[in-house]
Amino acid sequence: MSSLTGAEIVIECLKEQGVDTVFGYPGGSILNIYDALYKHQDEITHILTSHEQGASHAADGYARATGKVGVCLATSGPGATNLVTGIATAFMDSVPVVAITCNVGISLLGKDSFQEIDITGVTMPITKYNFIVKDVTKLAGVIRRAFAIAQTGRPGPVLVDITKNVTEARCEYEYQAPAPIERVTDTITEEAMDRAVEMIRKARKPFILVGGGAVISNASDELRAFAKKIQAPVADSLMGKGAYDGTDELYTGMVGMHGTKTSNFGITECDLLIVAGARFSDRVIGNASKFAKNAKILQIDVDPAEINKNVKVDACIIGDVKVVLRKLNARLDPMNHEEWVAHIERMKDMYPLRYDKSVLTGPYVIEQIYEATKDKDSIIVTDVGQHQMWAAQYYKYKNPRTLLTSGGLGTMGYGLGAAIGAKMGCKDKIVINVAGDGCFRMNMNEIATATRYNIPIIEVIINNHVLGMVRQWQTLFYGKRYSQTILNDAVDFVKISEGMGAKAYRVTKKEEFLPVLQEAISLNIPCVIDCQINCDDKVFPMVPAGAPIEDAFDDTDLKIM
Repeated sequence: MSSLTGAEIVIECLKEQGVDTVFGYPGGSILNIYDALYKHQDEITHILTSHEQGASHAADGYARATGKVGVCLATSGPGATNLVTGIATAFMDSVPVVAITCNVGISLLGKDSFQEIDITGVTMPITKYNFIVKDVTKLAGVIRRAFAIAQTGRPGPVLVDITKNVTEARCEYEYQAPAPIERVTDTITEEAMDRAVEMIRKARKPFILVGGGAVISNASDELRAFAKKIQAPVADSLMGKGAYDGTDELYTGMVGMHGTKTSNFGITECDLLIVAGARFSDRVIGNASKFAKNAKILQIDVDPAEINKNVKVDACIIGDVKVVLRKLNARLDPMNHEEWVAHIERMKDMYPLRYDKSVLTGPYVIEQIYEATKDKDSIIVTDVGQHQMWAAQYYKYKNPRTLLTSGGLGTMGYGLGAAIGAKMGCKDKIVINVAGDGCFRMNMNEIATATRYNIPIIEVIINNHVLGMVRQWQTLFYGKRYSQTILNDAVDFVKISEGMGAKAYRVTKKEEFLPVLQEAISLNIPCVIDCQINCDDKVFPMVPAGAPIEDAFDDTDLKIM
């Protein structure tokens, strides 16, 4: 046992938790922690981002890519509030992040002091839990609890705010090894298991919908065995990408607003929908009253709050998805649904994804990224918009934690920071961020972070000189009134990227992209590829907001109409 300052205790607690990388930005209130971190820089790598929001997204990307807790640091006032969007992003997608902020001294709290903000009050609705520490003797215990809470059950972000006087004060510290994080199994009842097995055995047209919970629980092996055993088609939500092999014959593609027609029609026609770790987001289910209208619904989820929240289900099993699927597999005999699977296969042939192959397009770029990386360990990160949907539709994710994207909050500007975090956590993997030009404008300053530390990420900009997804809505539903969505101006992304120290390319033709991408991969330095596409390219299929998912339409349907 030794006497340490609060700042030193913070660093020792991070080391206890196995933290090797943190992302942040210093300031007055957190200076003591940064001073302590300086003395341990050989044990904990600190990445100074260009903006605190970049730090929060980097911590998020690190966590999603590795499965470990991501950590970000910020000072009081604007430093802390700049983390808010990143914390909310992690909250919506159940990402384990610990955000450590420092506030003004306890004697200055509540007096509108310089750079004072009630950050625990601000973040209460968007954290799994948060703390303000005013007593140094409680500091180590709070940090340990924060890490445990972030990882237990359904993961999520936790904020720890520490007053500056606590970072200066001293108290006794003793090393404490973290307790193992146990999977949630005590809520899995025999009655629920029996009911689920009965429903599965009776089904003639079962369908599996996979969400982000299957990724979080590392349930891929159990999920594959389950799908094969009951011979059921598998669709995924955006967050569920990679939980089930996107190249497998039972896979039907994404479901929802921009899901495949096969997935949307299959879920509408099935007689049993088994939902593994998905929360029935509005972008997935469309009109809730008409979702899976011919089916009994069995929901498997670790969070009881998600049961019957958006869609009324017929049965549920509350518990860790991996454990539940393992138990179901042990109870079920192999089943035969060849006629149903053949029907789904015919729909795949009838309703393939289509795009114009004569020119450079977003789907073409994504397919070429897939061709260049499919046999390599790779992580695809995206921002939010049309490019995000194309990345979900046209890249075949075979493994979990290979697509990192803001699903619940839909945060423009997420991708570049998250890519930096992912690369720091997975240094041997190729990390490519796919962004739109609107998103790149929001976070391009993090290119300077990548070049400062020579973090070899590749930024691919799908540049249509408009806010593409909003323009698509304006075209289809707002009479082509393009209010504030046109981005044509003198901004040159290649020059900007070069000015921040990156290797940059501009691509205007199909045949130019793959050689440029291959060169960027081989260089192993920060690279930016600006891909110029048509401003009126659209994401299809599409379901109008509030419509049932079987109302999915594409460009061929528009021509008929």
